[in-house]
Amino acid sequence: MITFANRLQTVEEYYFSKKLREVRELVAKGKPIINMGIGSPDLAPPTEVITAITKSMLEAGAHKYQSYQGIPEFRTAISSFYKTNYNVNLNPDSEILPLMGSKEGIMHISLALLNEGDSVLIPNPGYPTYSSVTKLLGAKPVFYDLVEENDYQPDFTALEKENLSNVKLMWINYPHMPTGTNASKDTFKNIIEFAKKHNIIVVNDNPYSFILNENPTSILQVNGAMDIALELNSLSKSFNMAGWRVGMLSGKQEFLNEILKVKTQMDSGMFYGIQKGAIAALQLSKEWFTSINSIYETRRALIHELVEKLGLTCKKDGSGMFVWTKIPSNQTSEEFIDNLLHKYDLFVAPGSIFGSQGEGYIRFSLCVKEEDIKTAIKRIDNLG
Repeated sequence: MITFANRLQTVEEYYFSKKLREVRELVAKGKPIINMGIGSPDLAPPTEVITAITKSMLEAGAHKYQSYQGIPEFRTAISSFYKTNYNVNLNPDSEILPLMGSKEGIMHISLALLNEGDSVLIPNPGYPTYSSVTKLLGAKPVFYDLVEENDYQPDFTALEKENLSNVKLMWINYPHMPTGTNASKDTFKNIIEFAKKHNIIVVNDNPYSFILNENPTSILQVNGAMDIALELNSLSKSFNMAGWRVGMLSGKQEFLNEILKVKTQMDSGMFYGIQKGAIAALQLSKEWFTSINSIYETRRALIHELVEKLGLTCKKDGSGMFVWTKIPSNQTSEEFIDNLLHKYDLFVAPGSIFGSQGEGYIRFSLCVKEEDIKTAIKRIDNLG
């Protein structure tokens, strides 16, 4: 009998992969499901991006293998973007590594850093991929709680009580997914101090900083951050390019060189046209963010109305493309979302999939057309 790798026993199929099969089956039966669960932008990328990739198709060498580190113009565009938007200086030749999406970076970083038995600090609630990749590599997740009462900031007193002797990596994610919380003024500073004290590489996963956020920040703004921190970023949310798979990793050359060893074994370079399109995106003015955020602001206000119709409360000042909503304590989050699915034909994400501290909450996506949110509100009005 064929047996598969033992590491697969440590993880399950991604929740959305499983649940969306059920949703598709309901749609096939004629159910008018409105999907408010997935953070996949439904808006189009900038026209300048489409023009750039189209023109690039006829350039010499466009269809050949590309450099593992991206074309120089792409790295320069990333460097300029970081300087303009975060006031962070990055050397495009040594401190930037383009990625095929930041999700790829989570695996690359983990493979480069972790040995079997090492420990990893992971936010709870947080992005499930941090823990699944950790488990796949035979490392140990050590969850640190982020709670509403502390505005979803790390509790350093609690962290210091953990056994940190085997911890090599710490994942953070601000603006935070799923709650939409930004790091406080002191959080990044305290994280860098904590990481240096315990010799832990910290990685900030930063794809949401331009969505409904007046003050985009990078952990690399903190003095001394380049000594111990890395930052993932991507164009998926900021420029509606999720399917393009364009990400980037920034930080110390010494760290990136080791991660590059992994990357070179797993791809053959990013397609030239996608890099040219990414350059066009990164060179856009801040008016682009103003335009998409005006759409998200309208949608968020409607989601707030929907939440109130359901008799729930939510975090109203969050960044990113989600609304984090508290539910009654007499139901689990999965029971609650199943009720929404079968009573109102609405699919939203249960907070429990983001960790134990996500139980008692559900997450609405803003990647839903205004008309569909209004339809959802009418369903609740009509069905009670």
